[in-house]
Amino acid sequence: MPSFQRFNLPDAGEGLTEADIVTWSVAVGDTVEVNQPIVEIETAKSLVELPSPYSGVVTQLLVAEGDTVEVGAPILEVDVDPDGEPAAPSEPVQVADAVAEPAAASPSAVAAPVAPSQATPVPEPAPASAESEGSGAVLVGYGVKAGNATRRERREGSLDPIGGAEAAGQYPVLAKPPVRKLAKELGVDLTTITPSGPGGLVTREDVEQQVKATAAQTLATYPEDDQPWLASGTTTRDGRSTRVPVKSVRKRTAEAMVQSAFTAPHVTEFLTVDVTETMNLVARLKQDRDFADVRVTPLLIVAKALLLAVRRHPEVNAAWDEQAQEIVYKHYVNLGIAASTPRGLVVPNIKDAHRLPLHALALELQDLTAEARNGSTSPRAMSDGTITITNVGALGIDTGTPILNPGEAAILAFGSIRQQPWVHEGEIAVRWVTQLALSFDHRLVDGELGARVLADVGRVMNDPSQGLVWA
Repeated sequence: MPSFQRFNLPDAGEGLTEADIVTWSVAVGDTVEVNQPIVEIETAKSLVELPSPYSGVVTQLLVAEGDTVEVGAPILEVDVDPDGEPAAPSEPVQVADAVAEPAAASPSAVAAPVAPSQATPVPEPAPASAESEGSGAVLVGYGVKAGNATRRERREGSLDPIGGAEAAGQYPVLAKPPVRKLAKELGVDLTTITPSGPGGLVTREDVEQQVKATAAQTLATYPEDDQPWLASGTTTRDGRSTRVPVKSVRKRTAEAMVQSAFTAPHVTEFLTVDVTETMNLVARLKQDRDFADVRVTPLLIVAKALLLAVRRHPEVNAAWDEQAQEIVYKHYVNLGIAASTPRGLVVPNIKDAHRLPLHALALELQDLTAEARNGSTSPRAMSDGTITITNVGALGIDTGTPILNPGEAAILAFGSIRQQPWVHEGEIAVRWVTQLALSFDHRLVDGELGARVLADVGRVMNDPSQGLVWA
């Protein structure tokens, strides 16, 4: 007997509530095996590939690429017994119940089932439950969203009006799914187009002609080059602005920064340091065969200097628990490195960085940076950071006043290293100089402690041999 199992979106991280569908790796009709990657999702922390918990044939993709889906909502249906007796697959779920941003206006978001016979009524689907959704094959944090699924009947080849029931009464626009998708991608309002197809059908040519007409009336703001940050947005009718939904990393970053900025009282202290000896050390390590397999940069020395400073002043490695009204002192250092990526700012951290010798620290730093840039950082690497470095100098910036990563007491900004006139051993000489800035939570760290931590980082940067004394 055929058996149709639905795969619910699992919690791919620590307490995540939703994720964006980025790319489907399977299509309706494909045969899948257990643990075969089926979809790539984007959470608030990283890109994650989800494996199939079932073997069988894909019968429905219940959400479309680009949709935001709540944890526990069904996203895929699989016939786990395709060789059994023929039977109609279960009705598709109403996407509005499963997706945080309703996709009712995008029929392509749900694969249409085989049209039921008009002579045979189709029963309403039962409420979602662990049994009906096949929750026996659980991945991580697997659960089911409460509520009943609703059925939407479709006739084969039907063309739905754009904009829902209300809009359908005002603008009975007819367009095929590929045309609707094109219009959405190009930011074209189909209700503004005069259709040229048979029976009032909007065609692909109509949409493209509308884009050309709008472009001719638009004063260009940016040069016509690649603008990936606009790809997910909707351009206004006059073409002068684009609205991009706040989602995933950008959304979580904004929430975290607002929470941090308006919860923890920030204080920032600054220090200008002669780092000529650090630059000399970096040059020597680049020639050292023991470091031939890693990329040695000044950031590596800054990271080691901060770890040594935390060892000397462990009280800076703490967190404020508002609910319990307690200070949590960490006996380990998970060193966060702020990384700018196409998805936004992420802060993965090196676990137990305080235990690592310099070469091992360099390897971890190299891997962390590579994973952040290609979007493969795991949720675990993004959690439980204790103190952070933000390397603003990589962008040519002298310094800044960084905002704390939530749950941490301090963050160090490492500025650009420049050659400048400097008084060295009583004489003016050209030296390598940088600026360091330490922001800290004044509930946990007072000015003296912050100054001591910053001064110790600067002391190691000025004379790396000092680290041998403290190590």
